[in-house]
Amino acid sequence: MRHRLAAVSAAALLCLGGTAGVARAEPASPSAPSALVLTIARGSDAAGGTVLRAAVLSCAYTAAGTHPAPRAACDAVNATGGDFGRLLTAPAPDRACPKHADPVTLTADGVWQGSRLAWKHTFRNACTMSAALRDDPVFAF
Repeated sequence: MRHRLAAVSAAALLCLGGTAGVARAEPASPSAPSALVLTIARGSDAAGGTVLRAAVLSCAYTAAGTHPAPRAACDAVNATGGDFGRLLTAPAPDRACPKHADPVTLTADGVWQGSRLAWKHTFRNACTMSAALRDDPVFAF
């Protein structure tokens, strides 16, 4: 499974023809390349879990990729300065989730504004994931 995730990530980044220079070390700047592979996986480790969904997000001059709402997702990541942890919110007090364990892991891997980015967060189950993301567009695919 680890090799399949790596292959999917590599293939997705290669499909982004306008980001061929992402591997070069350049100083971070707003105009630097940004291309990410986002995944939602069942399990506590994305590399060993089952990838449920994946999307490619490219945020250059224009938003692109396989993400269904690239402009909204790029704007949301820009608002956090590339800190994906800031996408997570406290669940609404009236939102109740079951306590059963069925882990779901989110990942973001690639380049954000010229700097390497590797982020992951594991939730107890899909309900707690949904509650923490609320209406955030980045993982809405």
